[in-house]
Amino acid sequence: MAHQDKGHYADKHPDQKRDPVIAEKLHEIVVKNQLSCASAHKAAANLKVSPKEIGIQADLMELRIVGCQLGLFGYEPEQKRIDPGIDISDQLWTKIESQSIDGRISCRDAWDIAGKYKISRLDMGSACEKINIRIKPCQLGAF
Repeated sequence: MAHQDKGHYADKHPDQKRDPVIAEKLHEIVVKNQLSCASAHKAAANLKVSPKEIGIQADLMELRIVGCQLGLFGYEPEQKRIDPGIDISDQLWTKIESQSIDGRISCRDAWDIAGKYKISRLDMGSACEKINIRIKPCQLGAF
């Protein structure tokens, strides 16, 4: 949801209920009503649930997800942490384009490619932005 929807994240999930186990875990790791992407993924692994379920529960709790590991949102003072001057190898460029559909690549695929090419997730986000490939959907459901 867009920044102007802050405080109304639960509206995305009218048929969902709050899970008390996940809610308790999120309360432990939230800082100033914000949940970092990295903390959300760690909680998903610890609780053996999908990142998407963590994202839904965060929305139901009206938590703001910050610090996207691909650098796409949730940073201060700028929203993004993208390096527009990043150098992209021809091999990486080709891989990103081959994985994209209609100019988009999933967050999960972006993470997988970053791992395969041994680059940081932030660099992967920057590479996608530079070649105009949008990353969507987010594993947490933020976008």
